[in-house]
Amino acid sequence: MPYLERDGDVHVLFLGTKDSTEDTENRFHPDWIDTVHALLDEVESFTGPSALVTSATGKFFTNGLDTDWVFANLDKITSYLDRVHTLYTRLLTFPMATVAAVQGHAFGAGAMLATAHDFRVVRGDRGFYCLPEVNLNMPFTVGMSALVTSRLPKQVAIEAMTTGKRYGGVDAVAAGIADAVADADQVLPEAVRRAAAVTSTRGPNLAGIKRGIHSDVLAALNTPTDESNFSFGSQ
Repeated sequence: MPYLERDGDVHVLFLGTKDSTEDTENRFHPDWIDTVHALLDEVESFTGPSALVTSATGKFFTNGLDTDWVFANLDKITSYLDRVHTLYTRLLTFPMATVAAVQGHAFGAGAMLATAHDFRVVRGDRGFYCLPEVNLNMPFTVGMSALVTSRLPKQVAIEAMTTGKRYGGVDAVAAGIADAVADADQVLPEAVRRAAAVTSTRGPNLAGIKRGIHSDVLAALNTPTDESNFSFGSQ
């Protein structure tokens, strides 16, 4: 399960299991989502200058939706997706600077999680960013589509969403998906460095600025998923 560490005034949220000897895909199981929200509550409870970095260890940043759980609970798909949306809205309006340290694969809903951060630092050789939904015969929710098309350059969003292209670290920066690229052992330190530089901005004013910037996306993400417009695996 996800866990927290601190580096000075920077809170580091790790999406995987601490001390695990195996790579975990850090998929969005309902319990995993609840744990992330609880940890974000903990981060918000601290007073004073702060910033948030989200990262992971091993091969995966996060592989997105927990498809095993989804296929076992198709009757709950719309409520599940609405719960996934809450992670994005939470990060888009988080009352401190947020930086995604993408040390590994960020696929599907996991790529969107990185996109919901203020800034992104990606690994140069394996920090793949990919929206594979088109190749998996999966639609985007209205909220997810709004998130991607608002945060990425429009033509890049079209390419990413309609081709399933994998963007390596250098390509992700060139495309405007990420802000910086770093070697594997420098992704987290670089993200922490960037976050530490803006800890003084933490507070309700920053959250309000973000709500203004992302007002259209937040409205789309906060609209309940309509089952008639979203059929998992539809043709």
